[in-house]
Amino acid sequence: MAAREMVEKPKVRRFHFFTQKAGSRVSRSTSGDLGVLIFLLIMGALMAIPLYFSIVQSLKPSDELFMFPPRLYVRNPTSQNYADLFRLMSGSWIPFSRYIFNTVMITGVGTFGHIILASLAAYPLAKYVFPGSKAFSKMVVFSLMFNATVTTIPGYIVMATLGWIDTYWSLIVPAFGMSLGLYLMQSFMYDLPDALFDAAKIDGAPERVIFWKIVMPNVKSAWLTLMIFSVQSLWNINNGMYIYSEPLKTLPYAISQIVSGGIARAGASAAASVIMMIVPIVVFVISQSNVIETMAKSGIKE
Repeated sequence: MAAREMVEKPKVRRFHFFTQKAGSRVSRSTSGDLGVLIFLLIMGALMAIPLYFSIVQSLKPSDELFMFPPRLYVRNPTSQNYADLFRLMSGSWIPFSRYIFNTVMITGVGTFGHIILASLAAYPLAKYVFPGSKAFSKMVVFSLMFNATVTTIPGYIVMATLGWIDTYWSLIVPAFGMSLGLYLMQSFMYDLPDALFDAAKIDGAPERVIFWKIVMPNVKSAWLTLMIFSVQSLWNINNGMYIYSEPLKTLPYAISQIVSGGIARAGASAAASVIMMIVPIVVFVISQSNVIETMAKSGIKE
């Protein structure tokens, strides 16, 4: 008995954030739940302040817009800023619907092509070994470190050589090859169990069926997240140095020209900021559950 007591380790009383009852699941304590709730409310409020402030600014009359210190609320809300913005839009010699079409077309085609091309390229890199596959994967990772400014001049030279200056392709094609999408899709496809592919090949499924029927459904959260990133970058893209013709220019460029009239157009500028935020916010709200799943790195694993 004495020897047994000497072998036994001394019991140390420890305090746990989690409590567990016999035969029950692990759950947080009441104080822990309350602390997490308060923390999430504070962080949510901090993240919502810029959006709230933008909306409030767009509803302020001129005398409240230039008030110092600025208020976080509007005393006399008005829609005159939006009316002024649409009046300025209608005065453009190019129909404003043309700018909207350009932005929607570039965003839609660029996002779709980016998702498809990134997925097609990521599949062999994640599930097959071929000469140079590891080196190519490392190149994709290294390319994430380069800022877009570094590749501006090489990109212009490539576009000029191909004859794509002053065309939609100068904005769409570079969006197809963004390395972030390839890296994200490759990471998720790599985690898919090989048993799925072995079973499909035993059943005689060709590669195209495996890709569209097995791979893409199982990485849905990844390509929906990629869609959000692509829409956000393309929706706010300016013409830069690639497009010179006015009928081919995008909505952000048109709005920036409209609201560049100085202090007199401060209200219209605030309204334009809210309008430009609508599409990215709507896309994010629709697919936010998939973004959370992607960030948690969940999926089918062995």
